[in-house]
Amino acid sequence: MPIAPRYCPHCTVELARGVPAGDTHERLLCPGCGYIHYINPKIIAGCIIERDGKYLLCQRAIPPRPGTWTLPAGFMESGETTEDAALREVWEETGVRADVVCPYSIFSVPKISEVYIIFRASVIEETGSFGPETLDYRFFAPDEIPWDEIYYPAIRQILERYISERLAGVYGIYMGNDDTGKVHFIR
Repeated sequence: MPIAPRYCPHCTVELARGVPAGDTHERLLCPGCGYIHYINPKIIAGCIIERDGKYLLCQRAIPPRPGTWTLPAGFMESGETTEDAALREVWEETGVRADVVCPYSIFSVPKISEVYIIFRASVIEETGSFGPETLDYRFFAPDEIPWDEIYYPAIRQILERYISERLAGVYGIYMGNDDTGKVHFIR
């Protein structure tokens, strides 16, 4: 959960918890000026990129768990579309320029207040260079993927499902969450 401010950014009075009039959730409120501080989920955008039956993964250089592997993905910035955020993260983490093909998965992780939006994408250019958040990047055949070293369970689940669909030649769009384990297929 994100760390909330203690003081109002407008009038510097200490914030208090309460349910604003007409609202249904407890929020941080300023008793001085009435400011309401909303704490909303973070959006992580990324891509599944396949080339010649191999899948692009990057090895984390930063905490948490440096050395583990994941799909290129990261936090969306203000002013970006989800597609732009996903492609920026691919570029920053792998040096690969890509193009979004279509959405693939929306996966909620309420316990840590995150939503993953993963797109299918194709490679436009591979530069061979990558940013400081990455130790390495590679295209892996399914039997070469370091499954036990995939850091995020949501990413592993999404990648496993995608690979099984690729083999079947049928793709869907998925919505799911880690609380119930339910995954909804949308065609």
